[in-house]
Amino acid sequence: MTLAESWDQYAVGSKPRRATNTKGETSWLNWTQYPDHGPDESVLGPVAGRAVLELGSGSGNNLAHLVMLGAAGVGVDVAPAREGRAREQWGHLSGLEFRTAEATAFLRVTSRSFDVVLSIFGAVWFVDPLTLLPLIRSRMTTGGILAFSHLPPGSQAPRPGKAGMRHDHTPEEWSRMLENHGFGNVSATVLPPPEGQSAGTMLVTSVAV
Repeated sequence: MTLAESWDQYAVGSKPRRATNTKGETSWLNWTQYPDHGPDESVLGPVAGRAVLELGSGSGNNLAHLVMLGAAGVGVDVAPAREGRAREQWGHLSGLEFRTAEATAFLRVTSRSFDVVLSIFGAVWFVDPLTLLPLIRSRMTTGGILAFSHLPPGSQAPRPGKAGMRHDHTPEEWSRMLENHGFGNVSATVLPPPEGQSAGTMLVTSVAV
């Protein structure tokens, strides 16, 4: 089974997001694996008028929320089923595009620059950072924000494939790699889980320098 087929199979079997969150909102951004938990889009700073790229955009919910706040968004996902679902739900929004592509392949061919790049349990967790980080930096404007989240090292994988497919790193390791590939002002922390849960969430932010 190819990588795209594996993710497509996962996408087809995944449950759709709730229609509203506990605040009654119909769109929102969630960095963690738990509903209504953790920080919101403020992690990215103001997004209105900014070009945003999401690597591993899934069904497009997080990116659509940013577009509704005034961003121009491009979502890239390796699973064709994800693009279909995202277009079905969010295709009516202007300034929002979805592409089916592997992250490094997209970054190598696109000529566009982005002010914000994010990955929520997405490509940054599954692609070799020594390959991916330079490609991301090459498509970012200076001063742009890169932010991503995934499970901390040693946590059970909630995504297709073996644990060896993931690129688990400590906050210190992420900080060092980002600083070596054109990023500064790195913040890498593990968010504590809600009560009754055991696994936290790694959240990393940095600035393209």
